[in-house]
Amino acid sequence: MKSTSVAIDVESKALVESENEKNATIVGVKPPGYKNEAKLQRGSALKQVIAAFIANLGTINTGLVFGFSAVAIPQLEEEDSVIKINDEQASWIASLSSVTTPIGCIVSGYLMDLIGRKRTLIITEIPLILGWILISTSSAVEMIYVGRLLVGLGSGMVGAPARVYTGEVTQPHLRGMLSALASVGVSLGVLIEYALGAVVTWQVLAGISAAIPMMALLLIMLMPETPNYLLSRGRTEEAKAALKKFRGETCNVDKEIDDLVCFAAKNNVVRLKGWKETLHAVLSPAALKPFAILFAYFGIYQFSGVNSVTFYAVQVFKESGTEMNKYLATVLLGVVRLLSTIVACISLRRCGRRPLTMISGIGCGLTMVGLGSYMYMREGWAAEGIEPVATWFPVACIFIFTIACTLGFLVVPWVMIGEVYPTQVRGIVGGMTTCSAHLFVFIVVKTFPLLQQAASSHGTFWIYGFISLFGTIFFYFCLPETKGRTLQEIEDYFSGRTKTIGGEPITTLTGHKPMILEPQKGAMLP
Repeated sequence: MKSTSVAIDVESKALVESENEKNATIVGVKPPGYKNEAKLQRGSALKQVIAAFIANLGTINTGLVFGFSAVAIPQLEEEDSVIKINDEQASWIASLSSVTTPIGCIVSGYLMDLIGRKRTLIITEIPLILGWILISTSSAVEMIYVGRLLVGLGSGMVGAPARVYTGEVTQPHLRGMLSALASVGVSLGVLIEYALGAVVTWQVLAGISAAIPMMALLLIMLMPETPNYLLSRGRTEEAKAALKKFRGETCNVDKEIDDLVCFAAKNNVVRLKGWKETLHAVLSPAALKPFAILFAYFGIYQFSGVNSVTFYAVQVFKESGTEMNKYLATVLLGVVRLLSTIVACISLRRCGRRPLTMISGIGCGLTMVGLGSYMYMREGWAAEGIEPVATWFPVACIFIFTIACTLGFLVVPWVMIGEVYPTQVRGIVGGMTTCSAHLFVFIVVKTFPLLQQAASSHGTFWIYGFISLFGTIFFYFCLPETKGRTLQEIEDYFSGRTKTIGGEPITTLTGHKPMILEPQKGAMLP
């Protein structure tokens, strides 16, 4: 062990000051200037909210893409439609966007680390604008096909950079809530298409939809690049200027920028040269561990049945045996999803990632098992000629399922994409993660009818329910809590430099192991 007489380095001194401040706070005596210092370290919340809103404006398009086919196909199938389509053509219009979405995820992930987060966000809007304009001016179904491919590409491209940009420009106390704006945007986009589709033609709807990426393109051009990316390129002064824009003039950004510079220097955060360095960084524990967790997270949450219910909502309500109007129930379900997403966005700041995930796992599991059980009993009643009772029960299960799923599953993993990956490969691995998420969506939606044929409707929902319940066990032991932690603390944890997120190594200054090093119950060790 080194002698304590050795010169104290900057990190050790910061640790001592931090420990002294914690101890003073514990006994109720705050250090001099504590409130003023804390105020200076917290930047303008308004500026960070505006930056996050602009970055996530493009995510509304994902909801627009999801919702467009639901309202456009019935119009295109009408006898007096300008473009008359059959069932096969309708299925292509609905599904073609999902073909290019995973490609967009990979492309934007690569571009983020190559040309930056801001430029990537700008590029993502181009296929969206072109796609919507092409659809709105279509004179043949083939033009709609091409337009759907383009909007699907843009939809896939926008997800990762929007979340990474938000994660890198916001402070820990706001990051979770503002990163969840992407999920709010998706839900809002779906609701916009449903509402407008009831009063305008599909051509007008596509033209209106093009206004969102146009607005996003203009606004993101006015925003600076993220400080993290600029530092990874050695542009320290530009990073400091950008941070001032995100924090405001009254905020002292020197400490935050110094922390970023020190972290980059200590961990050799520099621009990767060549595919070998990139591959080595992608395969490092700091990238692989969080990717494995989020890959499993997306798989569990998709196989909880969320998109099966979303894509086949009318059919699910019909098969449940409820007496409620199926289309009215579907619209109400969309409203509930949007409101629940907003609640989840706010709750992330107070509750953290783990509690909300547990609520989703248990809530989705129990409601799917309940829905499947009711369907099973209803089949028995029908066979015996008995009138079904408690027809409100399946509706309640579906609505509670949507609320529970939205509070955690539909928000938390998307937020963590912008938090848990190393700066050098945050774009590439973030793109890989969003790609895997959309592939899971495709698999689940495509296998839903097959599962119903093989295991019946009630068996399908039982499968979804048990996957959610068993997934909760995985989350309990493997999902770390990132609430309130800096991106550097999270990276230190996954790279093995600390045993818990926010923990510190053993130092000779304190002479003991800080309590924060003790593993939290249920937290995954590196």
